[in-house]
Amino acid sequence: MAKRERVMRMSVEQPLWRALTAYRVLTMLYAIGLFATAYEEFTRPWVAVAYYVVLAVWTLATLPRVANAARCTKRFLAADLTVALTGILLTPVADAHERVQAGGPTLPSIWTAGAVLAFAVKGGWRWAALASGLVAVANLIERGSPARDTVHNVILVCIASVAIGYVVEVARASERTLARALEIEAATRERERLARDIHDSVLQVLAMVQRRGAVIGGEAAELGRMAGEQEVALRTLVSGGLVPVSRVSEDAAEGAVVRAVDEQPKESGPVDLRALLAPYAGAKVSLAEPGAPVPLAPVAAREVAAAVGAALDNVRKHAGEQARAWILVEDEPDEVIVTVRDDGPGIPEGRLAQAEGEGRLGVALSIRGRLRELGGSAELISVPGQGTEVELKVPKDVANVRGKAEQR
Repeated sequence: MAKRERVMRMSVEQPLWRALTAYRVLTMLYAIGLFATAYEEFTRPWVAVAYYVVLAVWTLATLPRVANAARCTKRFLAADLTVALTGILLTPVADAHERVQAGGPTLPSIWTAGAVLAFAVKGGWRWAALASGLVAVANLIERGSPARDTVHNVILVCIASVAIGYVVEVARASERTLARALEIEAATRERERLARDIHDSVLQVLAMVQRRGAVIGGEAAELGRMAGEQEVALRTLVSGGLVPVSRVSEDAAEGAVVRAVDEQPKESGPVDLRALLAPYAGAKVSLAEPGAPVPLAPVAAREVAAAVGAALDNVRKHAGEQARAWILVEDEPDEVIVTVRDDGPGIPEGRLAQAEGEGRLGVALSIRGRLRELGGSAELISVPGQGTEVELKVPKDVANVRGKAEQR
């Protein structure tokens, strides 16, 4: 089936990048304007002119870099901060000593804050703290001593950048939460739509076939019974969810992502055993399970479900079509116990051993063999005239059990 993809993007940090772009241009013009008004007071104005040429070219050429987080790479941030730090350290070389000691502005002036804010928006408050710390060191070296105005400006930049970085981190966490909520809502709506369509068509047809088959009798009764079982199984699938939703994590540059893809989910973690046993429920088979998920390793869950299927096959073959069966799932701390019980005539004593001797190994291989491979066990209890009970036990930590078995 072809993929049907639906993507919604949200980003509350994108306006911050646009504001940062405007801030860099305006503060670059402001720094050049300050220099122009005090040109005659510089001892080496040609140093300042050379720096402002570099600053103007760098600011205008890198405007696309601060358009979003994807383009604002770590290398760019390092180079951008280097331009700011270089301007601060060149200030005593270009400007008069008296102006520096009097608290005159550095060559990049408040443009430096733009470089620090880029760290904050890109990486959060930790990156902002690192960048503002480097700026603080450069300002102390430029001034030569921790003067009041220098410390004041450094603290302001540090607090502002760290605060913005923290807000960005909170905003990103909120976006992820909102994306997950919208994803669940989209899956729920799709499940409800499918449930309505199925209820209006397939389930009603199956229910009608079941009723008519019971009335007609004969082969139609068997067809009705099968339709009833499929109706129960389909209702279980509809109520449990038919649409797998994949979760995709992408770069935060584009904001939070909600992506729903119609495809089979990859087995990347434990599987809920209840979902694999649900199709076995029907008119003659009752399923009792915990209200919470019963997680098992994918391989273990499939093998247990297959063993349950083999046990139910034996019920149909040997207990008769009218026999009822019950499946009970118990989730213990260290193991999962699945019990399959029927109300058939039971198995005569010695019958299983005789079947194995004749080469019929259904119970030995399909049930006990599967559980033995998982490090579990399968116990069969049967009393003539009182039905048969198959108890399957499988440890939850199947990987460690297999590893110990291989070491032996």
